[in-house]
Amino acid sequence: MDEAGSCASGGGFRPGVDSLDEPPNSRIFLVISKYTPESVLRERFSPFGEIQDIWVVRDKHTKESKGIAFVKFARSSQACRAMEEMHGQCLSPNDTKPIKVFIAQSRSSGSHRDVEDEELTRIFVMIPKSYTEEDLREKFKVYGDIEYCSIIKNKVTGESKGLGYVRYLKPSQAAQAIENCDRSFRAILAEPKNKASESSEQDYYSNMRQETLGHEPRVNMFPFEQQSEFSSFDKNDNRGQEAISKRLSVVSRVPFTEEQLFSIFDIVPGLEYCEVQRDPYSNYGHGVVQYFNVASAIYAKYKLHGFQYPPGNRIGVSFIDDGSNATDLLRKMATQMVAAQLASMVWNNPSQQQFLQFGGSSGSQMPQIQTDVVLPSCKKKAPPETPVKERLFIVFNPHPLPLDVLEDIFCRFGNLIEVYLVSGKNVGYAKYADRISANDAITTLHGKILNGVRLKVMLADSPREESNKRQRTY
Repeated sequence: MDEAGSCASGGGFRPGVDSLDEPPNSRIFLVISKYTPESVLRERFSPFGEIQDIWVVRDKHTKESKGIAFVKFARSSQACRAMEEMHGQCLSPNDTKPIKVFIAQSRSSGSHRDVEDEELTRIFVMIPKSYTEEDLREKFKVYGDIEYCSIIKNKVTGESKGLGYVRYLKPSQAAQAIENCDRSFRAILAEPKNKASESSEQDYYSNMRQETLGHEPRVNMFPFEQQSEFSSFDKNDNRGQEAISKRLSVVSRVPFTEEQLFSIFDIVPGLEYCEVQRDPYSNYGHGVVQYFNVASAIYAKYKLHGFQYPPGNRIGVSFIDDGSNATDLLRKMATQMVAAQLASMVWNNPSQQQFLQFGGSSGSQMPQIQTDVVLPSCKKKAPPETPVKERLFIVFNPHPLPLDVLEDIFCRFGNLIEVYLVSGKNVGYAKYADRISANDAITTLHGKILNGVRLKVMLADSPREESNKRQRTY
């Protein structure tokens, strides 16, 4: 059995597709650190029962772990107990973030529901018509703490139909009852009661690859307006705070291509890359999307979770824990929002510049740059009379950055002669005394977001070529 499990992540033997959900709910889905080895998973989860397979999801190109894994147990009760005891725990003393453990969604399930609640704790049984609720409780209390028992009765006569429900406090207790009770009861997990088809469909996305967030508040505009919704972020999540990162997991019942995924998430500015993943365990569409900054990722998560594409098929969007410090990310996001608002105010009302530069400020300070881009250290500017070897054309969205911030950014690549803005336009130019420095600036800054402003940096036409063209309008 150990041999089978150890081969799983390397592409060796693993249970056949048809046996992945036999018995039902015997497979758990883990969100872990990308650096957690399979041996640690086996060591920490083997106390709960016989492990048939461990599969660590890896990038198809780099073969690096994506921080997602599956563990297949021999029995449902073992998987449920592992979920109950390991969710929110740290796998090793050096881990700073707790793992997340869920029962993996059945591949053959026709209706996708919340497998954390009623579906795992409420069982349906066939009983003698002479049984009372007390008899039913007495028979099944040996397997765990019972929340309630009920017997289905004829509405007219009040007689028992020989059918009943038992609701346990824990999923592992319900699984124990199904596995160990007398076969004559024909015990199975009950269908969740009073769940409309629409809510069932939405719960499906919450169940796969993410925590249930309940009724999420919708964000209307971001990041240039204050949002009270963020104060209640994740307040309905009773199983631990959801990780926040720049990476998102995308799940769909309908497979999608990389072009389709890009077209959806490129609606939100700041998209860095997207990748479609093939899950050998299902026919669903899976993808990973990464943004340049956490603000864009949060906005995309709130805006596109539940989005119908194609019509009638809702996609599920959740954060992927990439090991980043959520507090630091939120701090950067808040700083970017404030910086963008101030820059916008200055650009729209130049009379405010003096207030920003001198109001409450003592002495000269270096301009603050908030970005996820790794910038070189500051370098001295070239003398103004230095010959220009390369000019860069810069486009700003939604507004230009202050000139001192621009100078601080572009001088870091060395040999900067001058940077200036075109009055009344969202464009500017940078002059360099060295082509290598200019190319380094393009490579580092093009398409990136600094202080809430997205930059496009490219080679400018030579002055001689521009003089032969019609004047640009922006």
